[in-house]
Amino acid sequence: MKLFIRSATCISPQHTFGEGPYLKDVVIYDQPRLPVIEPDYKPFIDPKQSRRMSRVIRMGIAAAKEALQQANITLPDAIVTGTAYGCVEDSGNFLTRLIEMEEEMLSPTAFIQSTHNTVAAQIALAIKCHAYNNTFVHKSFSFESALMDAAMLLAEGEAKEVLTGGVDEITDINYAIFNRFNIFKKGDFKNTDLYNSNTSGTIAGEGAAFFVLGKEPAANDLARLDAFRTIYKPIDIKQDILKFLDEAGCPLKEVDLVLTGRNGDPRTDAPYDLLSSGLFANLPVANYKHLCGEYPVASSFALWLAAQIVSQGQVFPALAIQANVSPKRILIANNYQDKYWSLMLLSQC
Repeated sequence: MKLFIRSATCISPQHTFGEGPYLKDVVIYDQPRLPVIEPDYKPFIDPKQSRRMSRVIRMGIAAAKEALQQANITLPDAIVTGTAYGCVEDSGNFLTRLIEMEEEMLSPTAFIQSTHNTVAAQIALAIKCHAYNNTFVHKSFSFESALMDAAMLLAEGEAKEVLTGGVDEITDINYAIFNRFNIFKKGDFKNTDLYNSNTSGTIAGEGAAFFVLGKEPAANDLARLDAFRTIYKPIDIKQDILKFLDEAGCPLKEVDLVLTGRNGDPRTDAPYDLLSSGLFANLPVANYKHLCGEYPVASSFALWLAAQIVSQGQVFPALAIQANVSPKRILIANNYQDKYWSLMLLSQC
């Protein structure tokens, strides 16, 4: 079914939160790790409560509240989130204290806040929402799983507007762990050089993106999500994309822009190279992970970006696309570790 995006907010390593203009200039980082630009949380969270919250919880609450404000909604009918890592910082703090205190006299706060559903729960507490609340932890399919749950709630008439989001953070601990597996690039590295490098690895990212989704169109909708799909270890991604577009009733020639999840690692970018020279050869193609970095729910950033593009009818200069296009339909093709593929099709309302 088609989902109507009432509002979309994003906290990322770029200037994407609050009032625009968004992505006017690319924020350049000289390391393979892109931390989010944190907003002023005072308008969204009481300072006394904020001090007891970890960074990822503050990000989630701020992005969620801003999405609700933009949609002029006080309470959603449901809250659904997706996260792969959950509250990593609190998990690390709890385990560190567990060792330091020799498993005695531990404060339960860090443990309580370390669970994956903490962000969604804290959002519900902050806005006093007692409705349906669910969190999906399906690695790189976490955000898409949240979208699926929201779509089913809307289709079954269980909700009229659903607050849906994806959130993940990168900390010193999990960055060091991933570095042991050569997932990230080594040494000094600028995010603007991501697609010109042939070295292995990508750049670490994080972020929180939230959307208010509805079943019926409204006057101020940003965009329409026509279809989405997840594919695990595709055998022929070209045929999967063609089938996806066919089932969505959108011929390839009607796609105005393709957003790919190219992340600068030759090992996972090879399928994009084949698509760019083949299926997408005659289409404008842009990449987005030099802006947000790579993380399991980076597709939520892509959805936010695509919604902003179709609502404004123009491509942000930060995408550095050569073609002069005013996209009305955008195809998002994202992969994580060349195993978890997701496809999304957005249209102008």
